Amino acid sequence: MSISHYIKEIGRGRDGARALNRTQAADLMGQILDGQVTDLELGAFCIAMRIKGETPEEMAGFLDATHARLQHITAQGPVVVLPSYNGARKLPVLTPLLAHLLAREGLAVVMHGTATESTRITSQDVLLAMGVEALSHPRTVQAGEVVFVPTEVLCPGLKRLLDVRRVIGLRNPAHSLVKLMNPTLSQDALLVSSYTHPEYALSMAATLEQTSARALLLRGTEGEVVADARRTPQMNAFVRGTRTPLVEAQAGSLTRLPELPTEIDAVSTARYSHAVLKGELPVPAPLAAQVQAVLHALAL
Repeated sequence: MSISHYIKEIGRGRDGARALNRTQAADLMGQILDGQVTDLELGAFCIAMRIKGETPEEMAGFLDATHARLQHITAQGPVVVLPSYNGARKLPVLTPLLAHLLAREGLAVVMHGTATESTRITSQDVLLAMGVEALSHPRTVQAGEVVFVPTEVLCPGLKRLLDVRRVIGLRNPAHSLVKLMNPTLSQDALLVSSYTHPEYALSMAATLEQTSARALLLRGTEGEVVADARRTPQMNAFVRGTRTPLVEAQAGSLTRLPELPTEIDAVSTARYSHAVLKGELPVPAPLAAQVQAVLHALAL
């Protein structure tokens, strides 16, 4: 098989490119994830989509193909899904802390991810320093438990697509796709998703609405799905295609900053996270608000 006819449609430049419908997008992504395309075709797809930009309907099709090929994770009771692909660049990555705060509420928490840049500290690094090892195969997650599943365990083809960035230096649809997919089979699952640039807030929200996803969407921290510990962002819930505002963005000047670690390495971040979980340091207010927003969204 070949995806050349799709590349011909999406590769005509910013003004001449044509968007694919949901069925076409699912077929295209299915061939990519199944390894049925050449490296040349894969590179052409990534460059073409980077120039054109993906539409919500295309992302919905990409998700259809991905969900059909994922190794699914089961859970007992309500489960929260936390994608973690960006890691820490300037601030400590507190996604593992968020995960444990949610688990403390009795929720099963599934984190998934892979390193997309070699210079950043990842959630997997921090979790390992906290004593949580990555899963090597899917299994049932218990209530109150945090697990981390590498992308290659969930879908090797998706990991291959993410790794293209290391070769050509540009993001591709997989970098949004992993923040929108739900690898669980639970009807009570809630995806926590985030955006960095404002334009993605609109496109990701449209995709969540189109796919009738159950999700919480916010502006994350350096690409991570955890709220910025310094200022509470806006948070919206999506349930069966309906958006519900839950948290308003914090306005005004900051009068006090939380006690964050000055070093962002995995050990320092793990030590800080343990101190917060033990009550030795306060939970940053934005993370506390995010935990409550997750609980609220699950109740909708």
